[in-house]
Parts: sequence; structure tokens; C-alpha cells
Amino acid sequence: MWYRTKLNFASAAGLAFTALTFVGCGGGETTSHTNDKDAKEPNDITGNYYLPPKATVGEGALLHAELIYPLDNRPTPQVHASTLVETEEGIVAAFFSGTHERNPDVGIRVSHLENGEWTWPEEVVNGVQNDTLRYPCWNPVLFQPQEGPLMLFYKVGPNPRDWWGMLITSEDNGKTWSSPVKLGEDPAIGPLLGPVKNKPVQLEDGTIISPSSIERERDGDVFWQVHFEISKDQGETWQVVGPINDGETFDAIQPSVLTHEDGKLQVLCRTRQGVIAESWSDDKGQSWSEMAATSLPNPNAGTDAVTLADGRHLLVYNHSTKEGEEPKGRNILNLAISEDGKTWDPFMTLENEPNNAGYSYPAIIQSKDGKVHITYTYDRISVKYVVIDPTKI
Repeated sequence: MWYRTKLNFASAAGLAFTALTFVGCGGGETTSHTNDKDAKEPNDITGNYYLPPKATVGEGALLHAELIYPLDNRPTPQVHASTLVETEEGIVAAFFSGTHERNPDVGIRVSHLENGEWTWPEEVVNGVQNDTLRYPCWNPVLFQPQEGPLMLFYKVGPNPRDWWGMLITSEDNGKTWSSPVKLGEDPAIGPLLGPVKNKPVQLEDGTIISPSSIERERDGDVFWQVHFEISKDQGETWQVVGPINDGETFDAIQPSVLTHEDGKLQVLCRTRQGVIAESWSDDKGQSWSEMAATSLPNPNAGTDAVTLADGRHLLVYNHSTKEGEEPKGRNILNLAISEDGKTWDPFMTLENEPNNAGYSYPAIIQSKDGKVHITYTYDRISVKYVVIDPTKI
């Protein structure tokens, strides 16, 4: 089995981002931004952006940073793919945890932020099928709809090409959970997956849009395609829209959804082409523009984004490729802000010190008090939690 790289952005000398402007279908031009207010010289892999030094807690917008559990007291050897949500009782996080990714002992653990401390991560569900068969769990996603119980989506299966979506719910803000339910099937994609990595969004009319993606194998090749699972009845039934890309020009997965004041929706996606890709919808997610490159790099790593209450957009991502000098790949993690989803300013560096497995698979939300909460995989051995004050950006 092999994977394609359709756009030859990368070279031995690094990524050749020579253009300052990319034309994005449906969303207009996507323009790079180099922190004009500070007149800093670009220092990143693209040659277009200035990346500031690693942020310090208590300075600027970074209010807090800690590991959810200490490195010398881990529930399992490895952890990955965190998610978080705000409930009536506070912030809740979940992640998959076990010996290592793909091991059958990997389950989903949940931790609560109570009185400023994270509770011990308890396993709430696993992939046991019967007395002799157990599959790993993958990519949990927490979501609190406008009405109804807290939802925890996750995947079960031997690998991302053969997994399927599952759902458990909680009536008490994540303290106890229902029995698992399989999400179902659809002719366009096969098993429903739910939100594949990043949180759904719920529109004013109650419509829930779960950003998702599939990894299909054909003739020994694997194609990555983005789709959406949309519910108008609080998750009782799901309509599949897409896939919206052919998996040829862009191998794209793991979209995150931004909402714009004019009613448009925008997704930002991980790709194998060295860039974050985007697509736009002006009909509540029923159709999407042709996928296009943004000006931001991507080392084939997960991202997440959120639209703030004030209309600005925050993106947490690895501002790098697999080329060039360290920190590269997943060894650097950044925050960028945008007024319009097109021009991005990478204003904060969360991590830039290389380690064994990097800093990856971030999740980001804004709580009712206006603060921004982020979790991400820390070297595959813990989950890091940070708090940002967006009024200081």
C-alpha cells in the first residue's frame, strides 16, 4: 500500500511557497500575512510568515498550560487524539489511550476539570466485540448540542480504512454514559463515522454538521476524502454530503468548520500535499466549493479551528512541513488568528522543542466566559491543556 503526493510543493531545499496569494474557489483570495504590525522578517518554511518564540505562561494571551496527568503517573503507555467540551459543570476532555495506537487495548478515557484540577482519566468505553475479539478505539469527539445529552463520538476498528462510528451519551455532564450505539451506514461512504476528529457545529436552526472524512483503498492506493454528516433531528438520523474532493488533487481529511457572519461555512483540512486546504459553503453545508490550498503549511498533521464569539477565527496547527530544519513536522505547534478566514496571522508558538513524537492533534473551543481552551497530544505520553485570553490577541 502506498500514498500519493499530488502537489509537488516539497523539495530537498524545503517547501517552495513562492506565491504570497492563493486563489481559493468560493472563498475568494487567501492571502498570507507576515505580522505587518511588527514588521518582522519571515522566518518560517514558506518564507512568508514570522513565527514568534515559544510563548511564556503569564505573558500576552497565554494564561495557563499544564499536562492533564503527569509523565511519571500515566494511565497507559501512550495517548492521542484529545477532544474537549464545556458542560454546565465545566470543561471535560477525552482521548484514546492504551499501549500504542492500533493496539486492541486502546480505549476512550475521560477526565474532568474540577476545582482547577484534572480528575484521573477513566476508561468509559472500549472496542470489545465478544469474548475473543477486541478492536482499538480511535479519535473521540465530545459535543454538547443545544438540546439533549452530551455526546461522545468515537471510532472502532482495526484501522482507519475499516473502522466505523460509535456514539455514547451522558445525561450528567460526562459522569456516567449510555451503552454504545453504532451510527449506521450510508451508500456514499459505507459506515457512518460521525465527526472524524474535530467537533461538530450547530447552526441557529438546530442543524448539526459533523465534519468527517474517509480513507479509501483502491488498487493498492489510498485516497483521502472529506464529507459531512448532517442531522436536523438532534442526531437521530444523518444525511451524508460529499465526499467533496476526489482524493487526487488533494488528499484531505479531518476538516474543522468555521462559521462566518454572512452565513457562509468554511472548512480547513489536513492534507498530504504540504498545505492546509479549504472549502466554502453558502447553503448550510449542502454543497461545497472546489477544495483549494491556503497559504498555510501542513506536515500531514491534524489541525483544529474555532470561530470566536467576536467573529474572529482561531486555528491551532503545526506551522511546518516535513522538510527543512528543526523544529519541523509535528515538533512545532502554533496558533493563528484571522478576521475573515483568508488572511492568517500566526501570533503564538505553543511548542517548538523537538521530542520523540511531537505535539499533535489539537482540539480548540471557546467557553462561555470567553476564554479559549486547547488540548493536544504531548509526545504521545500525555495530553497538554492550555488556556488563551483572546482579548489579549
